[in-house]
Amino acid sequence: MTGDSSTTTTPAETTAVTPAVSVRGVYKVFGPKPGEAVRRLEAGASRDEVKSLGTAAVIDATFDVAPGEIFVVMGLSGSGKSTLIRMLNGLWTPSAGDVLLGDANLATVDGKRLRELRRSRVSMVFQHFALLPHRTVLDNAAYPLEIQGVGKAERQEKAQQALDMVGLSGWQDSLPSQLSGGMRQRVGLARALAADTDVLLMDEAFSALDPLIRSEMQEQLLELQEKLGKTIIFITHDLNEAMHLGDRIAVMRDGRIVQIGTAEQILSDPANSYVEKFVADVDRSRVLTASSVMQRPRLTVPAGGGPRQAAREMREAEVSGAFAVDRRRVLKGLVRADDAVRATKEGVEKLEGLIDADVTSVHQDTPIAELFAPAAESAVPLAVVDDEGRLVGVVPRVTLLEAMAGEAVENGNVSTPEKTLQEAQLRPTDDEATGTTEGATA
Repeated sequence: MTGDSSTTTTPAETTAVTPAVSVRGVYKVFGPKPGEAVRRLEAGASRDEVKSLGTAAVIDATFDVAPGEIFVVMGLSGSGKSTLIRMLNGLWTPSAGDVLLGDANLATVDGKRLRELRRSRVSMVFQHFALLPHRTVLDNAAYPLEIQGVGKAERQEKAQQALDMVGLSGWQDSLPSQLSGGMRQRVGLARALAADTDVLLMDEAFSALDPLIRSEMQEQLLELQEKLGKTIIFITHDLNEAMHLGDRIAVMRDGRIVQIGTAEQILSDPANSYVEKFVADVDRSRVLTASSVMQRPRLTVPAGGGPRQAAREMREAEVSGAFAVDRRRVLKGLVRADDAVRATKEGVEKLEGLIDADVTSVHQDTPIAELFAPAAESAVPLAVVDDEGRLVGVVPRVTLLEAMAGEAVENGNVSTPEKTLQEAQLRPTDDEATGTTEGATA
């Protein structure tokens, strides 16, 4: 962890292709002398030191958003996040810096080009819905297409498709006043989807909803993103929402971006004490994944090899079993040392019949909270695999206990591994109690 300076971290590049949105050295100062304020900020002045020149709402923001990424900007009130998103759709012009939407710089384009970009390239979902009260749900969803000059029949067809996607089939003839808050926000989302823009901006889009509806909307957004692959920039002050939705998260404080990273990176390596305190109450078991706690297997054996070689390697490594993998490291199962020794004495030449394929594996992106149940049912460490089934690590039970015990200590709760073990209802087998099975692949 670094010190307490509010310095923007260099964003991790997520793709080699052209970013969908690129922000470079952007400042926004409201007041009589924004240019002078920017010059002093660039020279190292603080936000308070330029107050007489104007209010520095955004200071030196720099980041890229990859096509198809959900990029969350998170911060408390007054951090600058809403000002930032208004520069991303051209509502406000930066005092300095560049905002690139593809190859178009919103900071320098003329008014005609800006209006064209806002109609065709970027759409927005607002916190308080911003629906037209005298228009039906269908006409509200079709409104951006009407502005684009799309014919009535075509725009209504596209709007209906968007309403169907967000679960509002049958409500197209209703007025906004006849809908609940969650349904009205769905209309706002359908309107943005009907516009069929590449970039979707969402400014505190779910903040006005009650917790249950908010959770449903978050899940629906993720489901839609899985199908549509939009580039989404999502503004929120809710840390759990940011952690749940974001592929990457930018944390803002006093106009500056103080850290950019994945949820795991921000939880595991906060940039400064502000971020550390900000994430202190997050349920790490719901955010950290198997990949963040897994260990390298002490030993793997080739599935195409023989029992003599496997028995020798397990004896030298002092383990009672090992995972078997093929040449691509795809997990095939578990070989136990006793079985390999017995097969060697019997003259068996191949491991094929000795591999126990009934072993529990989990994907590397599985949250820690979802590892306890399979760990309780497995006599060996959990095998961690990637999208192609390749073995990338193992998670022994003791690692889960240490992770949970560490979180309890961080949160100020006195918790021992024994207490955590009892609460998780994990009961070690006799082999695990002696460490032999856990040592097999840990």
